[in-house]
Amino acid sequence: MFLGHAGITARVSRLAEPPTRILLAAMSPASHLLISWLVAQGGRDRREWAAITLAGIIPDLDGLGLVAGLAMGSIDLAQDWYARFHHELGHNLWAGLSVGLLAWFWCRRSWRVAILVLVSFHLHLFCDVIGSRGPDGHQWPIPYVTPFSTWAWTWDGQWELNAWPNHMITLLAEAAMLWIAWRHQRSPLGLLSLRADAAWIGYLRRWFPPRAMS
Repeated sequence: MFLGHAGITARVSRLAEPPTRILLAAMSPASHLLISWLVAQGGRDRREWAAITLAGIIPDLDGLGLVAGLAMGSIDLAQDWYARFHHELGHNLWAGLSVGLLAWFWCRRSWRVAILVLVSFHLHLFCDVIGSRGPDGHQWPIPYVTPFSTWAWTWDGQWELNAWPNHMITLLAEAAMLWIAWRHQRSPLGLLSLRADAAWIGYLRRWFPPRAMS
């Protein structure tokens, strides 16, 4: 791996903490989901919304080694796989281009969707660069052009994963999602079930009637 032994040691040390702390770190894709869904509002139908939203959470699939290791009953294995593959396999230019190409095919060869997919994907990487510092102070560099270069995307001012800016970004994304749900009658839930989405939005609009809010 391009980080070398020192980098792996630092990343494993970040995971040498209680399993609950590890799982909290693994919950950050929820914030990525909200942000990418907001980008997806540039889409025109449900398929396009899904493609753009998925592009913003796909990078974190390289962290599934954590879940697999825990499912096998081995915290050590979960830590090892998470340290080896997270921010590696899915956080690079080639993964982004692959996702963009697949979205282009799936969404009727739409270049507009492909561009929004790349925006969503790279916004995920950008958020990781600015706000995923570990509790021990170690940064998780983004190996953007691996394996052709050892250059990694980093920022010296990177704040910790549980720092207030991350909470503020998530709260703002939640507020924007709720406004879109109330105003335009769609939410991320609609990507899974239109019926459930309509029921939830109906409940929201009963609490905050459009006429009363206008």
